[in-house]
Amino acid sequence: MTQTHEIKAHSRKDEGKGASRRLRRASFVPAVIYGAERAPESIQIEHNTILLAARNEWFFSSVLDLNVDGKVQKVLVRDWQKHPFKQLMMHMDFLRIDESAKLRANVPLHFLNKEKSPAGKTSGVVISHNLTEVEVTCLPKDLPAFIDLDLGALEAGDIIHLSQLKLPPNVELPALQLGEAHDIAVVTVNVVKESAADAAEDAAAEAEAEANKVAAAAKPAAKPAGDKK
Repeated sequence: MTQTHEIKAHSRKDEGKGASRRLRRASFVPAVIYGAERAPESIQIEHNTILLAARNEWFFSSVLDLNVDGKVQKVLVRDWQKHPFKQLMMHMDFLRIDESAKLRANVPLHFLNKEKSPAGKTSGVVISHNLTEVEVTCLPKDLPAFIDLDLGALEAGDIIHLSQLKLPPNVELPALQLGEAHDIAVVTVNVVKESAADAAEDAAAEAEAEANKVAAAAKPAAKPAGDKK
């Protein structure tokens, strides 16, 4: 079960682009809470609070305790807008959570022991992470902060599919309910084979380098200036 984290916020009445610009100038992030069959609620959060929280993986994948004027609501981050080049969060959307209903959320994958695996120790092998997160469905209380994937036994040519992930209790992958075709590869291990053209080019380069060495060794040493002997 994931740990929840509290984020403090304040309600706001001013809306629109002008109001949002004023909030940002005052170092606040305009945001909206919606869902759970309740009316949307406009709020504001101190930018530093968001900036610090957004550095953590849990902020985007865990259930949060959003404290608005002293009243706590269970929410998930559903959308966010960042400045194109500045370290600024421009706007955020939070989804209210019904603790008695299942939810869908993206959960990050943590890849373990890749370097210790036979594939990780083999030259000419590329280990590809085709997914870095997966969508799960579960009750809010069962939402994991992340899912571990142990790659310690990975060998050249191996493929790990969604169905091979070890999920926490009461957590499901909705993609697998859509049929076998959606059991996509999470990790693939490919052997990189050098083409004949590449091999010939490398051999030519090595031959040229060796010829240059021989030519340099055979070239007579230059006489010091002024030595006429």
